[in-house]
Amino acid sequence: MVDTGAKRTFVLQDSLPPTGTMLLLEALIGQLKKDFRLQDKRLYVGGLSMGGMGTFEIARRNPKLFAAAFPICGAADASRAKEMKKISWWIFHGAKDDVVPPASSMAMADALKKTGADVKLTIYPEAKHNSWDSAFAEKDLLPWMFSKHK
Repeated sequence: MVDTGAKRTFVLQDSLPPTGTMLLLEALIGQLKKDFRLQDKRLYVGGLSMGGMGTFEIARRNPKLFAAAFPICGAADASRAKEMKKISWWIFHGAKDDVVPPASSMAMADALKKTGADVKLTIYPEAKHNSWDSAFAEKDLLPWMFSKHK
C-alpha cells in the first residue's frame, strides 16, 4: 500500500491475476508483432500516472519483452524490482506531486538499482502531478530510449 498523505491511497495488488485490460494490452502487442515487422530487441513502454503504474506492471509481467521503460509519476511494489532488472529504466516524477507520491518512484529506482538494473531517475523540483510535460520535453528521452536494446 502506498499512502500519499493527501488525496489517495494506492493498494498495489500485484499477486492478483492480470486485469482484462492488461490481457487486452498483451494481446494487442502480440498481434502487432504478428502484423508488423517489429524489432523484438527494440520494444519500449511508457506511461503516465496510472499508465506509469501500468508501465511497471506490464514490465513485471513481461520482463523479457521490453528493452526500456519510462514510467512518469507512477508507483509499483519495490519488492518486485528483481523481476524487472533486465529492462533499462528512466523514471520521472514531480517533487510536489499530491496525487502519486514521488517517494514511490524513488523507492522503485532505488530497488531497481540494487538489482543491478540500468536506471535513471529524474525528479522535477517544482512539478506537481503533471510531470509528463517536463518528461516529454527532455531532449535526451528519445535518443536514450532508442539507444536501448536487448
